[in-house]
Formats: sequence, structure tokens, C-alpha cells
Amino acid sequence: MNKLKFYVFLQLFLFSLAYPSFAQRFSIKGTVQTAADRSAMPGAIVTIQLSTDQQPSDGVTADANGEFSFSKVAAGSYLVKVNYLGFKPISKSVEIENTSVDLGTLLLVEEANNLQEVQVVGQVATAVQKGDTTEFNAAAFKTAADASAQDLIQKLPGVTMEDGKVQAQGEDVQQILIDGKPFFGTDVAKALQSLPAEVIANIQVFNKRSDMAEMTGFADNDEMKTINIVTREDRRKGQFGKTTVGYGTDDRYMAGTSINLFNNDRRFTVTGLSNNINTTSFSNDEDNSRGGRPRSGIIKTNLIGVNYADMWTPKIEASGSYTYTNQNNFGLESKFQQFISAADSGRTYAENSRSTEKDGTHQADMRIDYKINKQNRILFRPRLTIRQGDDFNYFLGRTENENSPLNQTENTANTTSGSVSFGNTLYYSHQFGKEGRNATFRLSTGFSNSYSDRFRVADNQYFREPDRDQILNQFTDFNRNGFSWEGKISYTEPWGKNGRVQLEHERGNRYDDSDRRLFDYSEFTGDYSNLNVGLSNSFKSDYLTEETELGYQFRNDKVRLQIEAEYQRASLRSDQLYPGEFEINRDFKNILPSLRFEYKFTKSSNIELDYRSWTDAPSISQLQNVYDISNPLYVRTGNPELVQSVQNRIRGRFRARNPDNDHTFYASLEASVVPNYIANSTLTARTPFPLTATDTLQVGSQLSRPVNLDGYRTIQSFINFGRPINFIKSKFSTYAYITHTRLPSLIDSLTNYTSNTGFRLGMSLSSNISENVDFYVSTRSGYNTVNRSLRKTSENYFSQSSRARLTWVIWKGLVYRTDLNHRLNTGLSAGFNTNYMIWNMSIGKKVFANQRGEISLSVFDLLKQNISIRRNVTDILVEDVQSNVLQRYFMLSFTYNLRHFSGGAKSEADFEQRGDSDRSGRRY
Repeated sequence: MNKLKFYVFLQLFLFSLAYPSFAQRFSIKGTVQTAADRSAMPGAIVTIQLSTDQQPSDGVTADANGEFSFSKVAAGSYLVKVNYLGFKPISKSVEIENTSVDLGTLLLVEEANNLQEVQVVGQVATAVQKGDTTEFNAAAFKTAADASAQDLIQKLPGVTMEDGKVQAQGEDVQQILIDGKPFFGTDVAKALQSLPAEVIANIQVFNKRSDMAEMTGFADNDEMKTINIVTREDRRKGQFGKTTVGYGTDDRYMAGTSINLFNNDRRFTVTGLSNNINTTSFSNDEDNSRGGRPRSGIIKTNLIGVNYADMWTPKIEASGSYTYTNQNNFGLESKFQQFISAADSGRTYAENSRSTEKDGTHQADMRIDYKINKQNRILFRPRLTIRQGDDFNYFLGRTENENSPLNQTENTANTTSGSVSFGNTLYYSHQFGKEGRNATFRLSTGFSNSYSDRFRVADNQYFREPDRDQILNQFTDFNRNGFSWEGKISYTEPWGKNGRVQLEHERGNRYDDSDRRLFDYSEFTGDYSNLNVGLSNSFKSDYLTEETELGYQFRNDKVRLQIEAEYQRASLRSDQLYPGEFEINRDFKNILPSLRFEYKFTKSSNIELDYRSWTDAPSISQLQNVYDISNPLYVRTGNPELVQSVQNRIRGRFRARNPDNDHTFYASLEASVVPNYIANSTLTARTPFPLTATDTLQVGSQLSRPVNLDGYRTIQSFINFGRPINFIKSKFSTYAYITHTRLPSLIDSLTNYTSNTGFRLGMSLSSNISENVDFYVSTRSGYNTVNRSLRKTSENYFSQSSRARLTWVIWKGLVYRTDLNHRLNTGLSAGFNTNYMIWNMSIGKKVFANQRGEISLSVFDLLKQNISIRRNVTDILVEDVQSNVLQRYFMLSFTYNLRHFSGGAKSEADFEQRGDSDRSGRRY
């Protein structure tokens, strides 16, 4: 774009902001349903174009109810087209003169299979870009017959598995929707592993706005990277799922099931799992290392989960999930720490530990959406979590300085704990008669209660002080209660044809009451009767906020602009009883601006800019002025002098797709600056330092506490490119990260800045050949360099993870599977630079009609090389950690895949016998 074009564009843009368009605009809306049973068709693609044009000018996707809408349409003659995979497309001529048009219900008829016709299809379109939503066509990605949704999603460009988490476009996926409805809350792994790939029609990746933002039409700061799975219409009524049982060497066992009962809008999913092979979610994945990174410890898991969704009435939609998980994790761990300050040069800390953690957790959530009429809507979202734990922990830690011991501690602790948290959010929205005018109200409340009883015995030795041995025998009784509420009201008003203004007011309060009593064992009474006032703490905190916000939004076919300014007042009131009486009374005032800008270059490319600012209040644990001597060599305490920090973040995103060659490109750049960042201050005792009347920080031990410091900043970028490779019928994707973080801290009262720069490069190749051959190859490399201002040295380390996975149907239901994971580490501490290869393999035979069952023999970690090594970098040290993991075992298992669909859909046997389409409905 030359200077003249840019100047003209800028003038037109500013003119459109200052003066509303004089051309009258209207809307076109309708509903897409199936002709067979009048069920909604979410995900149907609806396009609009002028009758004189050859290409569509705009496109939308039908929502969960099959509804679609085009707004701000000028008068004229249009052609509306509706497309859905497996159904005959339809077209509708529309004439707009002086009123909006409601097309009513548009019925799609399923395409009939013609045995006499051979239909040759070229390259299937992979995806379409619709604003900030990327929609992938599942028919373009072939998977094995019994693949899960997770197997399919990993083939999508820009989607990766990082340390067991699904990431899309460089961000963690936080929730899964099925046809627009929540599926197992925020448990992404359970959601993806409970759904077979063959029921999927389309996959939509986008940043889902909050419920409040969707009601008001104004974007807020609460977004979640979301994947919406649109199911095939002929797979929405039936029973399908998978059940597996297996037993192996060393008494390894696994039993799991995932059953889906779908009847159009009514959907019921049950999952169950019991095993001792480190599997925490039931899935097809033979690799128990979550995409290449081994799980630490030996984990036994018992789990049951239920997900439910239904339309109670034509106006009330309900969904919810419940999960109970019982886990027992036996862990062994060794760590080695190198300290970095000039005063601590040559100082190291080594620790060996073992632990047993027993946890039982109930989690439940629900969503009830009552659309009273076109003007009024109520949404209610309750959630509940109940947890109980019983933990044992032992560790032996030793600090040395240039091969001379400083101190040592041997700790044994038994802890019983529990917690209950309940919260709910209620929304009410009213749409007035004028389009764009609405009022929305939100009320949120939350309650939490937690407790823990802890017995601890510690034997401490301080080698620099003769006869300075110390034995501690203590009991800690801890209780914490919390309550919060928040009310918010928003009013929006149209301003011209393309603009709207919004006025919001919000008021909320967070109250916490924490009581921690530590008792020393009394030899005289034989019980824990001596209250240690110096290590006890009774603390109450009250944090009240009030915010008023004014915003303006401009939107047309190409540009979307939103500007907001928020005035926030906050007060922090705290009272402390132990270890000494203390009060906090602070008031804060801030002006918090935000800006969003989006420009659509074409239908398949756009750019977004987003700036936002918000405040973070210190937590109650950060404010409590009490010493935690769980490890007497590393003592922690809070800081009642902490104030708010202010987060400032700017982010840009660019998306593009070339429909001619199916190339996709995504890039993002994000930077943050945080004044008054809550950082860490560490003090190393050079001489004995008194903490309380009875406790002393001995020579070589450290005391850390949070402090407010300026100087924090971070910047990160992400780039992804994907394309098909036709000569091997595969999809290629590559991505790169660059991250830089500058972390301020205090080390012995001196300011230190730790700069951590990381480079990541990854690529993957996924097959698109057939159901009989399915492979996935990926590799990712990471190089990190760490520099510190107090010590002019740098710590560099490199890691690389590579994975190759193959599923091959050799002959008549004989299936071979293999999965190799290789890890390379360099630059770690001596003894931690271990490279390893995890090789999993299985051979199976399909049995029963339609090959529904499978008997298989598998081996995990064939080479017996599985290990877990990780590096952690903080402001004062570099830490390398190695943990115990599950190693080689063999298992004989049986799997049965349930597939039964009804309600007019073709049976699975019909698909297999006729051979005119595969399991995803694709024709050849």
C-alpha cells in the first residue's frame, strides 16, 4: 500500500468513525434444519452474495440451534446459499427493499448414494477462515477406524501437544464444545478422548468470549481458547463408545469405558477408569507419557465421569458434568540446585525425597440457559468442588559450599487435608425494541472452606556451628474460609448505523479468614500443647473493588474497533492477631484503558490488535506475615506491605488461508509490562538471624518473601504454517516460538534481573492416506539462555523431543501399532543430561462382526529407558529434577467399540458393505 492509498484509507476510516453511514442497512436471518426429522444443523455454512456477483461476499456458520444471521445488509438482490457435508446444497433468492428478511426454516435433504455412479473428488478443502474462527473440515483428515477426537485434532495445522496439553495457535485449549454445548467443563483431555473421530463433521478453533460479552456484544478481557466439535447429522442419534480391559506383567491392569448415548439434543456420556499404569483419562493412546513427556511417579487412578446435555423445553437448554477421581501417587525424586548470586558462588543444594499422595476429588458444574423470549434471557452456571487428601512426605536435603557442608535437614510429614468450594453465576439480559439496545446483569458468588492437619518431625544439622543440632516435633492446625460476591450491570446503546456505546458498573468483595496454629510437642504433657505464637498466624482480609467503564464500538464489513476506559477504586482491609497484632488499611485508584482493533483484508485473512490493562491484588498467603519452616533451610513468609500490581498487555494476531492451495498461516506477537510486580526477595543468613522468640534462621539457610518491584516484562511470538503434501497424501505443519522474560528480584537486598530467552521450533507430518495406514511424525526443539545482572554468566541448555506413531492394518483385521518417543537433553547438571527413547508397540486382531472387537498384546517402554527429567529456572537458582516413572511392562487387552446409530441414518454395516464412502461419509 503506497502513501496515497494509505492516506485515503485513513481518511475514510476516520470519517466512518466520526459520521455514521447514511445508507440504510437491514438483516437476513433464518434457521437450517434437516428435512428428515427437522433437527437443527449447527455448523452449516451459509453464504450471501449479490445476484450480480460470482463469489460470496460474506459467510457465517449456523449456531447450536441451526440459526444464522447477516447484519448491516444494504438494499438489493441477493443469493443465499446453504452447504453441509453429505447434504444437497440449496440456494434462496432474496430481495431487500426497505425491511429486514426472515427466511424461516431452510431444509436440507441428505444426498443419496448411487451405486452406479463413481464420483471422483479432488483435494478436499481443509479449512475456511471466518474472522477469528478457523473451521476445519474433518473429511480432509483421515484417521484410523477407531481413532479418538484427540487423534484427529492433532492432525490440524496449528494444533500441537505440549507437555500433555492441547495447544491451538500457540495457546492452551481450555474447553471443548460439542455442537456449541459444553462437554466435560474444562477437562479437555477427557472431552477429546471420549468422542470417536468418525462422528465429527467440522472442527472450529476460536477464542470464545465470556457469557457476559456474548450477551452485550462488547468483548471483554475474559476469553478462552476453545474447540467446538460439530458432529455429523447422521451420528446424532445412537449409542457409541469404547470399552477396554487388560492385564499385564508386574500386576499391571487397566479397565476403562466411554459410552455416548445421543438422541439429537439429549446427550449422555459416561466414562469410567481403573488402572495402575499412569493413565488418568481413558483413551486410545497407548503412550502413557501424554504426547512424549513421562508422568512422574507411579499412579493408580479410579475415575467415573458423567456429562449431560438436553433441551428441557424449546426455551430451556441444560448441560452439566460430574467427575469423581481417586488417585494414589507414589513418587521418588532427586533434585540438584545451583545458586547464582556472587555471594553464593559454588553453593549447591541436593535433595532426595519420597512421597505418597492419596486424593479424592468430586467436581460438578452445570449450565442452564433459559431464553424466555426474543427480548429476555436468563443463564445460570453453578459449580462445586470437594477434595480430600492424605499425604506422606519424606525428604533429606543438604546444602554445600565449595564441597564443604553447610547444613542438612531430614523431614518426615503426614498431612490430612480437605476443601470445599462452591460458586455460581447468574446472568439476565434484556433486549429492547431498538436493535443494539440492551441491558445485562451479572451476579457471582463464591464460597470456600479448607483445612489441613499436619504432623512433622525434622532433624536439622548446622555444620558451621558446633553442637547446633535441632529436632522439631510439631503439629499444625490450619483452617481457611473465603467468601466473594460480584455484581455487574451493563447498558449498550446504538450510536449511528455502525456504532454502539456501553456503560458498565461493577462492585465486588472478596473476604478471607485464615487461622494457622502451630503447636510444639511437650515432653512434659506427652502431647502437642505448646502453642508456638511466632509460627502461628490468624489473619483476616477484606478486598472491595468498584469499577465504572465507558466504551465505544464501531463495526462494519471490514473494520471492528472497540475502545474502553475503566475507573477502578479498591480498598484492602486486613487484621492480624498472630504472631502480633497488625492492621492494613489501603486504598487504590486506577484508570485502566483497553483497545481492540480488527481488520479483514479478505474473507480468509484478517489482523487483530488488542491492548488491555487490569489489576492483581496480593493473595492472602502473600500478605500473611508468618514463617513457614516446612524446610528450615528455606524459610518463607508473607509481606503485609504488598500493594496491587497493574498488568499491561498488547497482542497482535494475523490469520490467512489460501483456498487455492490450502496453505494456512498464523502469527501472533504479545508483550506485557507489569509495574509493582509481586516478585521474590531472598536473604541468605551469614550469621544466625532470629525469626521468633524460639526460632532462628541459621547460617546458610535462606528466607524468602514477596515484594513489589518494577522492571518485569515479557514478549513472545508464535508463527505457524501448514500445507498439504499431495505426493505422499499427508499434511505438513511447522511452528516457531520466541519468548523473552525479564524477571526482577532482590537477592541479599541487591536488585537482580533474570533474563530468560527461549527459542522453540517444531514441525509435524500427519498421514492422509487411508484408514489402513495412519502415521504421525513430529519433532520440537528448544534452546534456552538465561542471563542475570548480578552474576555476569549465562546458563544455556537445549532439549529436543521427537515422536513417530504408526497404525497399520496389515491384513484382514491384523493391526500393528508402534509409537516412538525420543528425548535429547544437553546443558543440564552432571548426571541429568540423559537421553532416552520410549518405544511402545502392540499387535492386535480385529474380531466379531464389523470388526467391533480387538484382542491385542502390547508392550510399554520396550527398551526400558523411560525417565523424567526437567529443568526449572528461578531468580536465585537453576534446578534439575529427576523423578521415578513407569517402566517396561507387557499387557494383554480386549477392546470393544460400540457403534449403533438410528433415526434415519445409515447403519455402519451399510457403509462397509457398499464401499461408496468411508466412516466419515467421504465419497470417492
